[in-house]
Amino acid sequence: MRTTELLAPTLREVPAEAEVISHKLLLRAGFIRRETAGVYTYLPLAMRVLNKINQIIREEMDRQGGQELLMPIIQPAELWQESGRWDVYGPELFRLKDRHNREFALGPTHEEIITALVRSEVSSYKQLPLLLYQIQNKYRDERRPRFGLLRSREFIMKDLYSFDRDDEGLQISYQKMHEAYTRIFQRCGLRFRPVEADSGAIGGSDTHEFMVLADSGEAAVLFCEKEECDYAANVEKAAQVIVTAGHDEEPELLAEMSTPGAHTVEEVSSFLKVTPQKIIKTLLYETGLEVVAVLVRGDREVNEIKLANALGCLHLSLAGPDTVRSITGAQVGFAGPVKLNVKIVADLEVAAIVNAVAGANKDDTHLINVNPARDFNIDVVADVRMVRAGEPCPRCGEALIEAKGIEVGQIFKLGDKYSKALRAVYLDESGRSRSLIMGCYGIGVTRTMAAAIEQNNDRDGIIWPAAIAPFQVVVVPVSNKDETQVSTAEVVYNRLVAAGFEALLDDRSERAGVKFKDADLIGYPLRVTIGAKALANKQVEVRVRRTGEVLMIDQDELENRIGELLGGL
Repeated sequence: MRTTELLAPTLREVPAEAEVISHKLLLRAGFIRRETAGVYTYLPLAMRVLNKINQIIREEMDRQGGQELLMPIIQPAELWQESGRWDVYGPELFRLKDRHNREFALGPTHEEIITALVRSEVSSYKQLPLLLYQIQNKYRDERRPRFGLLRSREFIMKDLYSFDRDDEGLQISYQKMHEAYTRIFQRCGLRFRPVEADSGAIGGSDTHEFMVLADSGEAAVLFCEKEECDYAANVEKAAQVIVTAGHDEEPELLAEMSTPGAHTVEEVSSFLKVTPQKIIKTLLYETGLEVVAVLVRGDREVNEIKLANALGCLHLSLAGPDTVRSITGAQVGFAGPVKLNVKIVADLEVAAIVNAVAGANKDDTHLINVNPARDFNIDVVADVRMVRAGEPCPRCGEALIEAKGIEVGQIFKLGDKYSKALRAVYLDESGRSRSLIMGCYGIGVTRTMAAAIEQNNDRDGIIWPAAIAPFQVVVVPVSNKDETQVSTAEVVYNRLVAAGFEALLDDRSERAGVKFKDADLIGYPLRVTIGAKALANKQVEVRVRRTGEVLMIDQDELENRIGELLGGL
């Protein structure tokens, strides 16, 4: 490929719409163009990257026994109603009607479609297990599309669905996909961690997210660096370790204290001369069915994902000031569990606290020496708080470390969640009807491309890992007016192509500086420069994009040295 034939419209200025580095660089380097909020055209350079990621995915899916198919984007509402998700999926589901007024959805995921397919085609245990996958566009009506390809409304995704006879079979399929995903992201040249996660709207039991580590990531990941411990979880899932030291003091008499104007934990702590660890923070949440009081220690934060799971609800929100006053009789900041007539959910630490401080459900007043077992009843005790860096690892006790991550893949154990709802069954050896046991496994292909840039860039542009770069090598003659340089560049380019390298010849009538800047912006792993000084010594100059290292290589050694250099990138 020659640059004069390539549609790669680079920009010198950062578009105003771009927020994160991948969005800025994908626009500036000529990979994508915005059509509307959250919807993009992928230009040729982007397609080369996406096709490479897709090829790696296909190879690893096929290696594990996956079979590729292609399901419809337009899905009938009847299937979603049958699974129960039509009314609960939420406003992210694109809904439409045809000319006959029949309802459909643009597929955000394909659990319903694949389950309906398998229930009509699989009837016997002899046809199991099955691993079926596709690579296809998905649609989610994000309220606020942002960050370019990291949160868009139309995106490319690989989704695989496993069908097994039982939980033991599901565990085998799940492990296969865990291994496949690990190899995929390794082959893409990314630094990542598989972390324990919450299953969210997909449902099911066990799930792992695959996080590309990057400072710009939206998700916080906690992990243990101890060599023999592989614990990692996102903050929505990370489990706490209860430290019981100091809980052996004797309960004292409950008493009321005036705390004028002390609404916050910091204000109460300062006024009463107690540590935040001794304060019970009481927050009221609305679930749609009821109002519940949630208790956490004063130095902790409620984890709303854990809380929703503990309550078995899909949605919850903090109660407003009017609701707080109607239930507690006090303004926000003075709620407490004593004599509170709503369901009480207490974090594990709160259940073990002794002689705590809590709101008195009276303005400008708190209670001291509050003890859960004696002074109020707890309806639900659960881990409902955020875990932070520095806390003990729940497996080995070492201090957890926090990093930012971008989710690029997730694997789920669905069990019989969809097969029961859609009546997808098979007959076992005894002729008994049993529900299929399912798993689902997704990779955001376009998200992986963006995440790779978030992790691999500098002030000059993108630094592609060699395995997914749009081209491996760009050949640049310094002067298009020097016939020797131009003819040598042609020879070098043709030699590299003949040797199997993905090479690009920058044959534009531009200054060398412009070509060099574009090469750095687009992020080709290697740049081969044909200049007068190198040619005088029968050499070429090779620059490594990632390190900036410049090597003078004899022309007759070029193919071997290029192969060696790419092997390390």
